[in-house]
Amino acid sequence: MHPRLLKTFLAVARTRNVTRAAAEVNLAQSSVSDQIQALEAELGADLFTRSRQGLELTPAGDALKPYAEGLLALADDARAAVDASKGETAPTLSIGALESIASVRLAGWLTDFQAVHPDISIKLKIAGSGELLRRLGDGEIDVAFCFDRSGASAPDDRFARRIVAAEPLVLIAPPGENRADVDLAELAEKRFVATETGCVYRAMVDRAFAEAGLNGPKLAAEVGSIDAIAGLVAAGAGFGIVPRLAVTTAIDRGEVAELAWPGPVRSAQLVMIWRRGRVQPPALKALLASADTGFAPVRPADARPRHAVSFPS
Repeated sequence: MHPRLLKTFLAVARTRNVTRAAAEVNLAQSSVSDQIQALEAELGADLFTRSRQGLELTPAGDALKPYAEGLLALADDARAAVDASKGETAPTLSIGALESIASVRLAGWLTDFQAVHPDISIKLKIAGSGELLRRLGDGEIDVAFCFDRSGASAPDDRFARRIVAAEPLVLIAPPGENRADVDLAELAEKRFVATETGCVYRAMVDRAFAEAGLNGPKLAAEVGSIDAIAGLVAAGAGFGIVPRLAVTTAIDRGEVAELAWPGPVRSAQLVMIWRRGRVQPPALKALLASADTGFAPVRPADARPRHAVSFPS
């Protein structure tokens, strides 16, 4: 199977449309169709079927997809390893992360990593959790840092993951709400600012409410980022539940108040995710080794956050 055919196959699988796939791989539509037909002939199986929603993978196409992704990723790794051995191209690591993780947790660590490995070039890309996993699966990034969504979906066998930190979740409120006696019944009547359903941050909020025996939060607004949550809470729009690392500065400045969550205490697990493979490029090996010692809690393990609950999952 020629890598070119596999790349075209994955583009069609991703877009579910020959026209969009052709634009993605810079080919004419007829060439895309020809390549898919050639791959089907080689494998002796139909890979796609048509539906109202577009092209759908057949069982054979579903079976091929993870192998196609793995083969193309392995080809990229082999090319990078050969280039590095010739000394013509500096090894490059493409790292994806949520914005709050990148600014608070990765900046210092990556600076230290590059001080030890000055020959490795780092590209840092910011995106949401779903987009990070898509890019990782497509080989656009080497490693992703995001919060774990335990139980939200079945584990993706394409990826390996490692928990690198447990970040405490905190209840934030508008300034002046500095009380230590908020109870669950009162919180059930409060309005909350949260991200949209499907976002990893929203999953944390819904899970915290469920484990406290409460229905989902009454929403004042749904927003697209943690910064927006902090801004609206500071303006008095409602309460919020967020990883503390994302609002440490706002809390220290008094822009939002940090209250004790009266329910079971939870933490968000920060995970490092990469593609499984029989061969790991040296640069990725170095990064994985560095993560073993490069991460430390935002606060000392024996220091409880002010008004916060640091609950293990």
